[in-house]
Amino acid sequence: MTTLTICPTGYYSPNYNKYNKLIPRAFPSSSSTYLIFNRSFESTALTSTSPLSLRCFSSPYPVEDMDGGVGPTLYPLHRCKTLHLVRHAQGIHNVDGDKNFKAYMTPEYFDAHLTQLGWKQVENLRKHVHETGLVKRIDLVIASPLLRTLQTAVGVFGGEGYEDRMDVVPLMVANAGNSGRAAISSLNCPPVIAVELCREHLGVHPCDKRRNISDYQFLFPAVDFSLVESDEDVWWKANVRETREEVAARGLKFMNWLWTRKEKEIAIVTHSGFLFHTLTTFGNDCHPSVKTEICKHFANCELRSMVIVDRSMTGSDTSTTNYPGNIPSRLDLPSGVAHKKLEKEETSSND
Repeated sequence: MTTLTICPTGYYSPNYNKYNKLIPRAFPSSSSTYLIFNRSFESTALTSTSPLSLRCFSSPYPVEDMDGGVGPTLYPLHRCKTLHLVRHAQGIHNVDGDKNFKAYMTPEYFDAHLTQLGWKQVENLRKHVHETGLVKRIDLVIASPLLRTLQTAVGVFGGEGYEDRMDVVPLMVANAGNSGRAAISSLNCPPVIAVELCREHLGVHPCDKRRNISDYQFLFPAVDFSLVESDEDVWWKANVRETREEVAARGLKFMNWLWTRKEKEIAIVTHSGFLFHTLTTFGNDCHPSVKTEICKHFANCELRSMVIVDRSMTGSDTSTTNYPGNIPSRLDLPSGVAHKKLEKEETSSND
């Protein structure tokens, strides 16, 4: 049983060119901050101004309302992270692969790069994350170490207008992967790291085999590849394809690894197969519409925002918003406790 919970908070899809601004709202008590989740999907037209702007999610402890349906659930805010999940923009392998699945076997699609349409999709998503202010909230960008995901990550979340100077290296050099694109700056943008756990379905398909990390380091100088253990691709096998269960297990391992990171708001640029098989492990006790919202296939360059909850105490972060109260200190018994104490004292005095 997984120890994590995922809840959708909004999405951007290039097919619809809109973003449902379902931003997590904090519900403070007198001293603690929580996120509250509507797990019944009773509200189907939520907006950014709705009093309850988070939708249903997976939990091993269903809360039933009076009618037997799934009701709201509360979690401490510091045990949550916001994830902005992004599928890479259109790659050269997608053009033929979407028409004929066997095209993914083509050797020429090794470590596929973005098409010109893919770069247009990147530009549109970049415009969106800047217009909504999302890029300013993101603490970290994680990318699968393949060319198409790295190009998407730096294209969407990278800095503006690179200028050649000795003290700043670019996120991407000019014409990386025969892109015909200018260099991308590493200034005024979140850090980008490559993580192998969020790679696409491994094996057999040449488009999902990566090149040596030393090659990527030349193309993407400011991207941090230190977490990738091997220069050569030792994960991809020419004659062995990962099972769906193995992809899902790797995805859950990745989700649990996120709790070793201190960052609270993270963008993850990855792949359709990885996202689908990972996310299908969540939302099994939710309304079917919410289950669909969580795990439906991603379009190229679609962004979908989720909240992930640590239920296992894996994360060790303390709250930055909770306040202990009773400062200056004084006797501060809850009214019910104080009343019982008074009754006990009165009974004792009567004895």
